[in-house]
Amino acid sequence: MTSVRNRSLPRSIRRGLAAAAALGLVAVVGLIGVGSTAASAASETTLTVAAPSEISTFNPFLSYFDSELYILNSIYPALTIGDAKNIPEPYLATKWSTSTDKLTWTFTIRSGLKWSDGKPITAADVAWTYNLVMKNATAATANGSLLTNFAKVTAPNATTLVITTKTPQANMLYTSIPVVPQHVWESKVSNLKNFKNMQFPVVGYGPWQLVGYKTDQYATLKANKDFFMGAPKYDRLVEQVFKNSDASVAALKSGQLEQDAEITATQFKALKNAKNITTYQQEPTGWTGIEINPGAITRSGKSIGTGNPILKDAKVRTAIAWAIDRKTLVTKVLDGLGQTGAGYLPSGYPQWAWQPSASQAINYDPAKANQILDDAGYKKGSDGIRTDPKTHKKLTFRLGTHSDTTSDSQIASYLEGWLKPIGISLDVQPMSFTQLNANLLKGDWDILMDAWKTGADPTYLLSIQTCGVLPKDDGTGANTDAFYCDKSYDADYKKQTQQFDQGERATTIRDMQSKLYDANVDIMLYYADGLSAIRTDKVATYMYGKANSGGIFPHQNLFYNWRTATPAATKSSSHTGVYLGIGIPVVAIIAAVGVVGLRRRSTAADRE
Repeated sequence: MTSVRNRSLPRSIRRGLAAAAALGLVAVVGLIGVGSTAASAASETTLTVAAPSEISTFNPFLSYFDSELYILNSIYPALTIGDAKNIPEPYLATKWSTSTDKLTWTFTIRSGLKWSDGKPITAADVAWTYNLVMKNATAATANGSLLTNFAKVTAPNATTLVITTKTPQANMLYTSIPVVPQHVWESKVSNLKNFKNMQFPVVGYGPWQLVGYKTDQYATLKANKDFFMGAPKYDRLVEQVFKNSDASVAALKSGQLEQDAEITATQFKALKNAKNITTYQQEPTGWTGIEINPGAITRSGKSIGTGNPILKDAKVRTAIAWAIDRKTLVTKVLDGLGQTGAGYLPSGYPQWAWQPSASQAINYDPAKANQILDDAGYKKGSDGIRTDPKTHKKLTFRLGTHSDTTSDSQIASYLEGWLKPIGISLDVQPMSFTQLNANLLKGDWDILMDAWKTGADPTYLLSIQTCGVLPKDDGTGANTDAFYCDKSYDADYKKQTQQFDQGERATTIRDMQSKLYDANVDIMLYYADGLSAIRTDKVATYMYGKANSGGIFPHQNLFYNWRTATPAATKSSSHTGVYLGIGIPVVAIIAAVGVVGLRRRSTAADRE
């Protein structure tokens, strides 16, 4: 229910790599479970959605990408879950109370629930999961920052969980993390960093059970008909990976997909009049920006990686910020469907959003950018590129982009054009989703394209800018966004977690955003409206809430979208997913209960 790295496509660094079919041919990939038949598979309803990113793991302790997190949120329970308005409501916990000093929280755990292997779910599973994250550096990779203020977690009995915090924690109900079955996971701890949780069917509890994964192609989930909130309306759910957003949109048009939540502005407008397809626009809940390496270090201060040391100079980073025309990006890349970026938290959450004052704001002004670099002694050579007066190296920086993201290549082209006149050249290096993120955590980069989304509580997104998520000297424990580390920011981060008055907390969070803005380590380019499209001839119910006067819907929670989506007609929903690609390499699927495959990872654009 917090924020999550969204390295998927149309920003979230869109889809991962799909296995390619021969040009113009149909590739049908599917494994029917033992005892199943094609006829029985055809009688079941299947909801097929586009994966917003690649998938590399289903280990909830390591995962922080959208495609994985969407699945993990549906196959593992949590103490609370965000409702349709992203307000915490009971899930494993039926009720809770706090002590007068607000240091002790007591949760009553729902009785009668069972893991998918029949074992009972108890408070002991919750306590074991939380303690593992609190005490094991590897287990803390994805969610450890949420529990740093926890002093002790115990389970006095099967239905009682007690959490003691070091200081009062205002966002306690938003810190729910995936709870795993202790009897399954305790044997995995010794090799947790290498465990991808791809032994199917995965033992868990939620509206869905993960039953298969085909590498770079799709994950298959089976509906939990006994889910206490109500069973999903579909029998199966397939999250399919595509090479790029054009391929997924083509699949949507052909009827292979029921829903695509990550379409571009151009695709959004082109689909408005498409037959049997309805498009939806949502408030921005994330940002797209560039990260500038200020000097990658470990928690002990040890320098790591291959980042260009010139970028440690704040003047260079500031000059880059002045050279970027954000309004043009909104107009040209988003086709006007979004807002220019500034504050670290997206405009879709006005209670936290921040904008700089007129005196603090950095707008498009190449003359000012040139002046900053002139004053700092970076002189232009005969080729127009500046040189560092200390090292005599040219101001040429690597720009890492996602090879599967159309918007990345568009933005990169604009950045090259804007930075060259101020004496900076860019070496654009498209790379895979996986490679870019691997480079980030090792510090092997100069400038990277990035994007994140957040839920209603911004704690997680704010945490990835703290010093505590820098990697350890052995490379473990890293969950940093851009190797930013500032003690005053950390102090504010701790302060806001203890502020129960939302107004006071908002003031602190805005101060934090001001610090990030001035550092120019993460430069916000824009906040894109959430754009999605649905096959309304196949899905009768998917989106919830009402659009405002501008036709914009509230942020959607896929935990509910996937569970409440209703087939428009059994005939149209019970399909094999065969996709006749016209010059677009994708993999078609025949999904059935019992599908066995290699599983892959989803992102998080937001943790619900």
